[in-house]
Amino acid sequence: MSRPVLMYTTAVCPYCTRAKQLLAARGVTQIEEVRVDLDPDRRDEMMQKTQRRTVPQIFIGDTHVGGCDDLVALDKAGGLLPLLAGEA
Repeated sequence: MSRPVLMYTTAVCPYCTRAKQLLAARGVTQIEEVRVDLDPDRRDEMMQKTQRRTVPQIFIGDTHVGGCDDLVALDKAGGLLPLLAGEA
């Protein structure tokens, strides 16, 4: 069982799509997606939590992974699967 994944996204975001594809390839079947383009209050929430304005912003459990490039780097370093499994 993988830890919960929360992703702040917008409708037209190729990096959001790429991040979702990578997570799916690593066995994630459910992502709580928050569309900040539809809800400005949620964008403010995202910026307060992450100090970043760009999407995606990805959380695995309570851990802020960052954006798509950060997720890819974590995967390449071998840290994504342990984080998803709750071992990191």
